[in-house]
Amino acid sequence: MSTQSPAAPGGDKLDAGVLKIAGVVILGAIMAILDTTVVNVALQKLTIEFQTSFDTIQWIATGYMLALATVIPITGWASDRFGTKRLYMTAIGLFLIGSMLAGMAWDVESLIVFRVLQGFGGGMLMPAGMTILTRAAGPHRIGRVMGVLGVPMLLGPIGGPILGGWLVDAVSWRWIFYINVPIGLITMAMAWRLLPKDRPEPSERFDFLGMLMVSPGLAALIFGVSNIPAAGGVGAVDVWLPALAGIALLVAFVVRANRVTNPLLDLKLFKNRSFSVAMVTMTFFCVAFFGAMLLLPTYFVLARGESAMNAGLLLAPQGVGAMLTMPIAGRFADKIGARKIVLPGLVLMLAGLIAFTQITAATPYWLLLSALFVMGLGMGATMMPITSAALQTLKSEDMAKASTATNILQQTAGAIGSAVLSIILAALLAGKFGVPTAQGQLAATAAVMNPATREAASGLTADAFSTTFLWSMILLALCLIPAAFLPKTKPALPEGAADGEAAAAPPIMTH
Repeated sequence: MSTQSPAAPGGDKLDAGVLKIAGVVILGAIMAILDTTVVNVALQKLTIEFQTSFDTIQWIATGYMLALATVIPITGWASDRFGTKRLYMTAIGLFLIGSMLAGMAWDVESLIVFRVLQGFGGGMLMPAGMTILTRAAGPHRIGRVMGVLGVPMLLGPIGGPILGGWLVDAVSWRWIFYINVPIGLITMAMAWRLLPKDRPEPSERFDFLGMLMVSPGLAALIFGVSNIPAAGGVGAVDVWLPALAGIALLVAFVVRANRVTNPLLDLKLFKNRSFSVAMVTMTFFCVAFFGAMLLLPTYFVLARGESAMNAGLLLAPQGVGAMLTMPIAGRFADKIGARKIVLPGLVLMLAGLIAFTQITAATPYWLLLSALFVMGLGMGATMMPITSAALQTLKSEDMAKASTATNILQQTAGAIGSAVLSIILAALLAGKFGVPTAQGQLAATAAVMNPATREAASGLTADAFSTTFLWSMILLALCLIPAAFLPKTKPALPEGAADGEAAAAPPIMTH
């Protein structure tokens, strides 16, 4: 184990050694979290660069999230099998290689593949970093550790879009990936020098077969569904064949998971009512919210003619709103019950989304920025309390598996939401401009850039976005149903859990 022992239980402050380790972990977290938010503002630029459609370009985000979902469960097993320091440095190396290759991508297909490679590294950075830091700090200082790790989670949604917009406008889209190289090299050097050495330990057998069912199954299902607009219906072979193959793999995983001793996803957890309700709530939330977040910067760039930099700045109020409510919501959810926090948070998000269901090419910016701020307030009051509700009533020995399941579901639902709303937008744009689905966004871009057709084209484009946001609002409204069944009071501590014990890591928020 670590050669650096934590400070005595009597001390609450993080000593210099722990703070150095925290610095390394925060650098890695910033690199991973910024990268996801940086990419969103570049999607319109990448669509034009590679002459493709939004339902194709969204795989840059969807592929990354599916890769995250794949490696999250591997991290705990690999930490024991190979050691946390070695795993953390491997994760940085994979992320760096993926970043460099993504910056050199020659077509959209190669970029998607390299983003998946990047996701394999990024998915291990946060869980491995949390393990290293919590071991160094000791269980009595988990709260302070999570406060430190919350910094990049709060700053990422604000700084990422602004940095990405500046790089796209002032330098090149390739630099949204190259920027990771110097940060990663510094992190790698610091990790080598400052992270404590640890000794690999025997671990449970990892469910590689389960992983090979879930990840390709999800990818095939999403790929099949994403082909519906271009194929004109579900009867086309390139729709039903991959979708059916994906469903078959997922069903096979569920059947097998109930029979093996150490499945990738422990389905027995869903026998716990609070956990099940929270997971259903989380699914609808992530599908609606992450899907909408993928579209927002593209609306500002495509329908309003803003630069990528301005689009990033316009998204900042949402991050500010989340930064204000997230720390407060986390504390209150532990004291008064998740339902009393989550339901008002969802109402705030719905109130903000209503404005985007009515957008035109001339909607006042003060209204849009106010709506984003309100959505941010709601998001900050929703994500962490839902996670707390999922974990609070579980036994301590189930916490690690439950945390893994929560992270997998969050990334998977976010990937599905990004794909579904992108498909809807691509189909609507194609219908507005009377072109095939693959050319809808390009046709809209060309018409908006033409002075003779700009006004009419901007109106048609904004209308397509407003309808897509309406679908997002419907999905978010459905979230109110399971949220109404979340715990309304502070649950009793589960058997085997000590008061104040932090048993699981928070979800890895990538958007």
